[in-house]
Amino acid sequence: MSIYDHYRKEEHVFVDQVLSWKEQVIERYSIKLTDFLDLREQAILQSVIGNQVDCHVAFFGGRLDSERKRAIIYPSYYTPEEEDYSLEAFELNYATKFHTLSHRQVLGTLMSLGITRGKFGDILIKNDKIQLIVAEEIASFVENNLNSVGKSPIKLMRISFKELIESDDNWQTSNGTVSSLRLDVLLSEFYNISRQKAQMLIKAEHVKVNQRIIDSTSFICEEGDLFSVKGFGRGMLQSIDGLSKKEKWRINYGIKK
Repeated sequence: MSIYDHYRKEEHVFVDQVLSWKEQVIERYSIKLTDFLDLREQAILQSVIGNQVDCHVAFFGGRLDSERKRAIIYPSYYTPEEEDYSLEAFELNYATKFHTLSHRQVLGTLMSLGITRGKFGDILIKNDKIQLIVAEEIASFVENNLNSVGKSPIKLMRISFKELIESDDNWQTSNGTVSSLRLDVLLSEFYNISRQKAQMLIKAEHVKVNQRIIDSTSFICEEGDLFSVKGFGRGMLQSIDGLSKKEKWRINYGIKK
């Protein structure tokens, strides 16, 4: 069986990249720092590296519970330190009395500056406080160019990781059993809706998996997949924990409204 049999066709390019990083670390006896990875990419990287003797992988995104993280693939002799991940954190100062800023607005503004998604991590929001985590190599660019979000002028202040807030945008976690790992079955479980309703949302192209619109109700989901469903918020298949005695899949999942 080929290693590619464990992954979706569209994930093969990323698998190739991981294999190349692994080879580079082993041959050069050096460390490899990646861009920020989403949860599915982290799961793939972890599974490809696995329990290798010659190299290992570790993740960090500013907080232990960060969603988006950079990875370090490293030789067995090395122990990654926090500074090896090359991260910077900022807090946005703005007139909270006159403006309300959303995660979507901050994300859209960063993207409009020409910054690829791989160069910044979580955007943390709690009450009126907004913080963001970026790759060190673009920190000065962000500091000089992120001057406003929407109609609100902002100023950026560098902060330490110890000052990072616990975002209001936390996963509400649950566990359950499902008859299959089909997309329509999982959405029915996640959002407590009928399977027919889930199928309608999928066919109307209102569902994204890992930022890609999926219009197939029978799409098979994997551990680490992120879901975005119009009108229902975000979901995440956090873990697949095997089959029950009744031949149903035991899963852990999270919801963000």
